[in-house]
Amino acid sequence: MTLLKLEHVTKRFAGLVAVNDVSFSVDKGEIVGIIGPNGAGKTTLFHTISGYHVADEGVIEYKRKNIRGLKPEIICEHGIARTFQIVQPFGNLTLLENVIVGAFNRHKKYSEAKAVAMEMLEFVGMKKRADVRMKDLTFPEQKKVELARALATEPELLFLDEIMSGLNPTEVQEMIEIIKEIRDRGITIMFIEHLMAAVMSLSERIIVMHHGEVLAIGKPEEVKENPAVIEAYLGGAV
Repeated sequence: MTLLKLEHVTKRFAGLVAVNDVSFSVDKGEIVGIIGPNGAGKTTLFHTISGYHVADEGVIEYKRKNIRGLKPEIICEHGIARTFQIVQPFGNLTLLENVIVGAFNRHKKYSEAKAVAMEMLEFVGMKKRADVRMKDLTFPEQKKVELARALATEPELLFLDEIMSGLNPTEVQEMIEIIKEIRDRGITIMFIEHLMAAVMSLSERIIVMHHGEVLAIGKPEEVKENPAVIEAYLGGAV
């Protein structure tokens, strides 16, 4: 079943075409990696799908409904959640309070939202620190809490924007296992990442972007051997 479908999506900023005529689809239950050099348009693509930017052209269908132009909170209610490349915490709130904000997407009663938030904190291994303020956490810990907050919205489709950036090898492996468990819970995942070992390990398909365009789409082994991809991005490093 196709969960997300983009057709000829373009996003411009004045004279800059950040996303150019992008088309692809994502099936329910997939883990799809997005790679490309800095400035390739990856994060702008996430912004455009999730409503933080409005596409200038094209169709963005989620569960066969065109969501182009909807506000982020409405898109979240439809079942799309995301993390950010730069963590966006409420620094003076506790971990629990941060995640409750996400849980309010589905649960309006505080007691229900709190229960969901605690469950998500436990899932990412941060339950014991639920009463600590976000600003007192390390960067990797903040990333876990932001992931918990996104999961607390109870999404069907989850966007992860460089969730492993800044993590040490042990933390990267832990995050890989968390992402696999998220998929096993029935959540479809798209993720942007520069750690190629993680991309190759997790992805069922990979979308390669370059200069705002889709350069290639395929299974990891296909992308790895694509001469255009090697020249534009991988440089033989995989």
